[in-house]
Amino acid sequence: MKLCDLVRRGSESHVTGFAIDHRKVVEGNIFGAFKGAKFNGEDFITEAVERGAVAVVTRPGVDTGTAFRIESDNVRKDFADLAARYYGPYPKHIVAVTGTNGKTSTVEMTRQIWRMMGRRAASIGTLGVTTGDDQVKTGLTSPDIVTFLSNMAGMKKMGIDHVAYEASSHGLDQYRSEGLPVKVGAFTNFSRDHLDYHADMDQYFAAKMRLFDEVVADGGAAVVWTDDPKSDEVIARVKGRGLKLYTVGSRGDTIRLGERRSTPLGQALNITHDGQQQLLKLPLIGAYQAANVLVAAGLALACGGKWHDVFGAMGRLSPVRGRLERAVISRKGAPVYVDYAHTPDALEAAIAALRPHVEGRLITVFGAGGDRDIGKRAPMGEVAAAHSDVVIVTDDNPRSEDPATIRAQIMQGAPDAIEIDGRRDAIAAAIKEARAGDIVLLAGKGHEQGQIVGDQVLPFDDVEVAREEAV
Repeated sequence: MKLCDLVRRGSESHVTGFAIDHRKVVEGNIFGAFKGAKFNGEDFITEAVERGAVAVVTRPGVDTGTAFRIESDNVRKDFADLAARYYGPYPKHIVAVTGTNGKTSTVEMTRQIWRMMGRRAASIGTLGVTTGDDQVKTGLTSPDIVTFLSNMAGMKKMGIDHVAYEASSHGLDQYRSEGLPVKVGAFTNFSRDHLDYHADMDQYFAAKMRLFDEVVADGGAAVVWTDDPKSDEVIARVKGRGLKLYTVGSRGDTIRLGERRSTPLGQALNITHDGQQQLLKLPLIGAYQAANVLVAAGLALACGGKWHDVFGAMGRLSPVRGRLERAVISRKGAPVYVDYAHTPDALEAAIAALRPHVEGRLITVFGAGGDRDIGKRAPMGEVAAAHSDVVIVTDDNPRSEDPATIRAQIMQGAPDAIEIDGRRDAIAAAIKEARAGDIVLLAGKGHEQGQIVGDQVLPFDDVEVAREEAV
């Protein structure tokens, strides 16, 4: 593709791709010079041009040397739009899920439902890129825009035509998933998180709402979980945009959730669709899992799925890695569950999900990530103390912070908790303490297979550690 095919008045230069890291620029690339968290791309324009950049997307008036200057008042968005035009075509059915909690489970459940309906499908998010055949880890909920678009285009070439991806607040704010046709957006819930990045909760919410205000294509649709305090505000935005609305939950018009009761292997849900009430035997525990399943079902319906097929698939869903995943049953007969919960609301939801299955005590082990929102640490301690029988505060990913300081901040909300430095030791202590009838919850890291200490990523998988310590 020639530059003039992408940009009016552009040269005849051949475009070979896009780059946001000057070190990855090759001959024929278009370079995006915008500010990141640590670096300003404008400082590396000269190096990018020396490496062969034929054009640079940047602010008006910035010197781009011999490369063609593409001026923009919103560099990230315009770079994304240009890149999207270059990398396409893309899968026909693309849906995006936003919300504080539940994104990973919802996109993966959507993929599973599509697969059981005979569609070739994939999901993109915290777990990486997951298809029916493989999983590729990315380490990010929302990869950079170049990786995102090239992955999407690659899946189209593989014959995948249904993709669900996580739309994080960071990704939406930084235009990391733009330019391609998003058919449906979904909202799960909203609570405190990422205030180390967003100035306040209003800005955090506004970032998420870009999905419905701008990213979903004109004439598209939205699926909204009705049982969150912010749901009505989301619905108002969806209606204001003119998107087709699908609502699910206890007030849902598309799928209405009635009585929910726990079963030994999951839960039974009375749900109503199109005036017909049915009993769904869901092989997953937890109220929030029910919510994720209904949002995923709504996405499948919004993409043209038939209710009979969607309902049948819901009853055959498999657990999502690190989301209330049963890792092992200890030698004393206590199940050990691993969950990604790392906010007060998510931790409370995970504990509530397990509580109906507890005959003895619920033992909760958790920590908090370093270099992240410190204001949620004490509230997490309060939640754990209020809803668990035994609380063990330990380390999560301390990163550059002192682990002892993080634990002390958590224990301001849980002064009677047991403090154990070293996550493996804490897990071992919890399993040793647990008796038959008890349940152990290991919260915070979920699917992660490494622990970030300083500038090192040390191998650590809660599931594997639990299995080793349960022997």
